[in-house]
Amino acid sequence: MKKYLLFFSFLILAVYSCKDDDGVDSGALAVSFAVPSANLTEDVTDVVISFSKATTAAGTITLGVTETEAEYGIDYTTNPTGSASTLTVPFEAGVSKVIFKFNKLVPAVEGEVKNVKYTINAISTNYEITGNNTTVLNFNETALTGRSLAPQVGGPSQANQVYIDLSSGAMTTVPRVSWDLGFYSGNEFRVILNNSVKMSVKSLNSTNLAAVVAEDNTMLISQGSGNLNQVDNPTGVITETAIAEVSANDAENSVYLINLGSNPGSTPPDLGKPSADSGSHRGWKKVRILRNGNGYKFQYADLNATTFNEVLIDKNAAFNFNFFSFTANATVNVEPQKEKWDINFTTFVNTVNMGGGQLIPYFYPDFIVNNSRGGALAYSVSTADFSYDAFTMANVDQSKFINDQRGIGSLWRGTSAPGPNGDPVSQFVLKTDIFFVLKDPAGNIYKIKMTGGALPNLERGHPTFVYSLL
Repeated sequence: MKKYLLFFSFLILAVYSCKDDDGVDSGALAVSFAVPSANLTEDVTDVVISFSKATTAAGTITLGVTETEAEYGIDYTTNPTGSASTLTVPFEAGVSKVIFKFNKLVPAVEGEVKNVKYTINAISTNYEITGNNTTVLNFNETALTGRSLAPQVGGPSQANQVYIDLSSGAMTTVPRVSWDLGFYSGNEFRVILNNSVKMSVKSLNSTNLAAVVAEDNTMLISQGSGNLNQVDNPTGVITETAIAEVSANDAENSVYLINLGSNPGSTPPDLGKPSADSGSHRGWKKVRILRNGNGYKFQYADLNATTFNEVLIDKNAAFNFNFFSFTANATVNVEPQKEKWDINFTTFVNTVNMGGGQLIPYFYPDFIVNNSRGGALAYSVSTADFSYDAFTMANVDQSKFINDQRGIGSLWRGTSAPGPNGDPVSQFVLKTDIFFVLKDPAGNIYKIKMTGGALPNLERGHPTFVYSLL
């Protein structure tokens, strides 16, 4: 057990060293888990919650609990005693960390996703909850060797985004419309659009957010119209966002007009067709984004407003982005931590050549994004070169892992088939002559084969896949 305590202590030092490097105030009073996740290699594991400075008074930390195929008192217990929904951890004055013991009673079987997620919900003293506010304890002692999964994207409307961590098998599902903008937590000051709902943006070449602005319907994206300069580069390269990098000089940060895109459809489509973008238009906003130390000052308003709202958004190095929702008027949780997801089942604004070599934005349902910004890279393999079953680690070509979040993309499916009279009709078609190789942020390499995308009656929006650790 001593070696694990030393490992956790090292990680605590690493977390706070990174925060100082990123420009976060090292004098702040902060509390967080030492690690975002752990595979339980022993029956008893010490879970470390660390303080940025020694506590000046005794108190308690309240943790929320989320169980996946695990039940308190049967599969695990804790010391101090908790429950299936909450755990209260006391601490003394003058300590820099507090530890609770997690007792694994029943291990996971091969291929089973079994974990307990703890979230810091409250602390009785004046410490800020920051950094790793959650930790996931996986009952699997090592990364999963593989399994089959069925992400719940929501049927033909594909109203959900589903983030998947292959090493644990964990799936995180969020509504596509739950967020609008993502504020980058890396070194650059960049902001992304929610392209899963066909958002677009245009600079107004003005710094006056109080000026009344008109809608611009030329910004709307449909299958055959739109401006590539008004959407983020679909490769996911962070330096190629439609919103220019936020300048340290406020005078250089313009007001932008934002088209909020379309809601998922609410009316069931004909079998074989999607309804991912057939809902109502989501409206318009005008925004201006400034720097605030190592974070952002975000200003936004309705188009006819002469005043605006303002919110400060910090960077969080554990995540790719902090996400903001105009509906919630607040930051919201969307992606898991950047090292805890590999692929995202979503809809997507990609590009298409409509003739003459000119690329335009084009909306794709049934899309898969790999977490390139977090270090998860993928490429495709033709079954003419290798069969899925025979493909091994020796066949992996490292040179094919490139910085593009579309390593899987739409390559795994077609969207039309010959109809009764021979003319093409809208229909999901699974491609069986291709599979994929993915390297996750931890360096694990998997092979992935899509096994379906529609129900037997042809209703779209029901993806399934299998994967194996190489």
